Amino acid sequence: MTDNASVKALIGDILGEIIEEAKEGGGKKTKVGLMAYGSELGQEELCRGARLAMQNDPSVKVFCIGPKLAGYEDLNWVETAADEHEISAAMEKALSDGTIEGAVALHYPFPVGVTTIGKVFTPGKGKPCFVASSTGTSSPVRTEAMLRNAIYGIAVAKSAGIPEPTVGVLNLDGAQTVLRALQKLKDNGYGINFAESIRKDGGAILRGNDLLAGAADVCVTDTLTGNVLMKLFGAWTTGGNYEAMGWGYGPSAGEGWNKVISIISRASGAPVIASALSLNASAAKNGLPAIVAKELAAAKAAGLDDLIEAMQPKQAAAEEDVKAPAAEPTDEEIHGVDVLEIENAVKALWKAGIYAESSMGCTGPVIKFAKKNEEKVKEVLVAANYL
Repeated sequence: MTDNASVKALIGDILGEIIEEAKEGGGKKTKVGLMAYGSELGQEELCRGARLAMQNDPSVKVFCIGPKLAGYEDLNWVETAADEHEISAAMEKALSDGTIEGAVALHYPFPVGVTTIGKVFTPGKGKPCFVASSTGTSSPVRTEAMLRNAIYGIAVAKSAGIPEPTVGVLNLDGAQTVLRALQKLKDNGYGINFAESIRKDGGAILRGNDLLAGAADVCVTDTLTGNVLMKLFGAWTTGGNYEAMGWGYGPSAGEGWNKVISIISRASGAPVIASALSLNASAAKNGLPAIVAKELAAAKAAGLDDLIEAMQPKQAAAEEDVKAPAAEPTDEEIHGVDVLEIENAVKALWKAGIYAESSMGCTGPVIKFAKKNEEKVKEVLVAANYL
């Protein structure tokens, strides 16, 4: 009898989903959460973006996470108080219990090793371009980060429907080192398609005119430069305080990372929010974490680990081996430590008996620790010249 009741309940759930999908236009929808509170442009801008996403892309079902806004009761809501910590917790729960398959957030403290791949509209020829990367960091070592960003950029482009994306490296410090490493990966069998600059001499090193023309599907850069590019391409028509163009700061990627969380900024307007939701849905539907794992496996087979090892700064032989204290909840964070020094800053806190973790938020690197240790954390970091 119990088995029969379970079967009936399951059939009822399936029929309910079919009826709901039919009401919404049919077809299976990808469920994406939106952190619907905290925008500099007001909560209404976020809700407008949610509506626009579902109008533009019927395959997306958006769940707004936050306090329900009058006039937008027609949207799907995961209701919370007007508190960003509560909203973040509700988003994590919705991801873990399957209410949503991906999420678009205004802020997320990605662990070091995880980054986001943005997508911009280039004005020269109206072409899209993925900016690898835009927030977070795939490594504290700049050249390693850029090398990994190339691989993650390829994965995100593939998840968005580009089977063989072209890749160029922005002309920054370390660009030639990264390009040589990518060439070695290709020589050893990793499938990478290099872009060609629009300059007469060509090549895969990109300058500003290449960015304007969209010369590459994926532009490899460091995360801080990428973040500046996202701002410029998103708000160049509005004077800077309203991001009107593009797909936002993109979905997350990293080795061993299994979540699909995209970032928008607090200045992102409804058109960008809508596009970010659609891009996130595509990444979630097409299994971005699995694509990242597949690309990494192929790159490792072509010698990625050896190339990364060669990029590491040489450590003094007598460097002290500092172990982390017992882990405890990290409910506070501090900004201002340079990304190149953040791991050493964390070790300085460990040496002082304070448990801490490095992380990368949308505005730069952060150190997370227990609130009760705040005064001691500041004291240690200031004394060691990290702050």
